Amino acid sequence: MRVYKILSRAEWAAARAAGRFEGSAVDLADGYIHFSTAAQAQATAAKWFAGQDDLVVLEVEADDLPDLKWEPARGGDLFPHLYRPLEVALVRAARAAPLDAAGVPQVEAAR
Repeated sequence: MRVYKILSRAEWAAARAAGRFEGSAVDLADGYIHFSTAAQAQATAAKWFAGQDDLVVLEVEADDLPDLKWEPARGGDLFPHLYRPLEVALVRAARAAPLDAAGVPQVEAAR
């Protein structure tokens, strides 16, 4: 199963340079990196990233993160959370998330 992380292109560039992603501001504040499943990713984009341009969606194999924790969040759904930095080498794909006409980042390509 794949999990997805939405972040800015600048954050992704910094992570690639460092070899690891420490987390976005909200991740750092919460103490873990927020991921979504394929079924959750578009709603996450609409709720938290509407109007934000120049976003990237990272695709990571959940089995590559044996310490991934599945915890209840929005609507009681279980969301994947990583309580450590993400090594860039574990990212299977990174895709642009262009805005649609309503200003919502489109992440369906990551499904």
